[in-house]
Parts: sequence; C-alpha cells; structure tokens
Amino acid sequence: MVATGAPEDAYTAEPFVPGRGGLPALRKAAAGCRGCPLHRDATQVVFGAGSADARVMLVGEQPGDQEDRQGEPFVGPAGKLLDRALAEAGIDPGEAYVTNAVKHFKFTRAEPRKRRIHKAPTLREAAACGPWLAAELAAVEPELIVVLGATAGKALLGSSFRVTQVRGTVLEEEIHGRAERLVPTVHPSAVLRSDDREAAYQGLVSDLKVAARALS
Repeated sequence: MVATGAPEDAYTAEPFVPGRGGLPALRKAAAGCRGCPLHRDATQVVFGAGSADARVMLVGEQPGDQEDRQGEPFVGPAGKLLDRALAEAGIDPGEAYVTNAVKHFKFTRAEPRKRRIHKAPTLREAAACGPWLAAELAAVEPELIVVLGATAGKALLGSSFRVTQVRGTVLEEEIHGRAERLVPTVHPSAVLRSDDREAAYQGLVSDLKVAARALS
C-alpha cells in the first residue's frame, strides 16, 4: 500500500486494483483507492460509467465539482454539452462508456468554504491512476477510444501528445498492451471556456463525426 508520505514517484493504484470481477468489482475497489494523495480532499472516487459492452469509450481528464459531489462522471455542464455533441455526431451517449484518466477531483480554494476551483492533475498523478484505466479498457474492450483533451491524451499516449496536432484523426496505438484505435478531440470544458463557443462546439462535433464513421 502507498504510505501517506510516499514520494511522488511511488504513487500507484496498482495494489488496489482487483484481478477479477469485471466492472462491478473495479468500481467497488476504486472507492478505497489510496494510490495517490488526491483521495484526501475529494468527496469520493468517481469511477467510469456505462455498459461493459460499449463499443466506444470516452476518456476525459478528471471529475469536476458536480461529478465529485454526485459520484458519476460527466454529469456537470461539460457532460451535458458532450452528450449533445455526441448525439449530433451520430453516437448514442447512452451506449458509450465514459471515464477519466484521474478518478478523484483535484482542486484549490481561494478561501475556506469558497468555490472549489479545478486544478489540472500532474502527469505523475495520471500515471498513478493508470492501472484503473487499463483495467477498464480490459473489461470493456471498446472498438474505439475518444480521447477528450490533453491530460487524457498524455495519460494514454505519453507526454509528447498534443491534441491540436492529432484531433479529428484515427490513431492506431498500443495502449496498456492492447492494440487500440483512438480519436482525439478537445475536452468539452474547453468548449465552454472558448471565446467563440459555437465554433469550438462545431469543431468538437466534427471530431466526433470522425469517431462515428470509424465505428460504422
């Protein structure tokens, strides 16, 4: 088990990941993960959601404030925008498996009891959470992975990943020992932050249409 004072390079979820039992066992075990310090401040773990038979897996960065409170991924504003974009692109959101590279909400506060402000996880924190993502991929065996944003891309494809260079293309890579097809795009929260939200949204839909064609 990872000691409270473990150095950052020792962070790993590996000891907490069960070797059998499929998604239900993984979800139950993840609730007790102490593989890195992010569990200390988060309300709860936010594991992936969706069918074990899903053809497409969507991987984002980490839970946000609403996800942390509700214990489900992509239930906040970014998730609602993503569902709309998926439907517009021809992918049924109800038939996708959605998860995050990091399973606990990382945040800062300007003052006590003030609003919690999202803080990007480090590459090391994402790597520590990697065994959960590897186990989800093995359980679901999706035909396609949609990579939502830079943090998810770096967690899956390495630190040289740049979403702007490969978005809207079909990549074929070995991920956690499996040959995978991936379509990278921006994270829906980036659309919400954009100065030209409509153009950013249409860009997301366009990338997701590439994913829909790859699944057809």
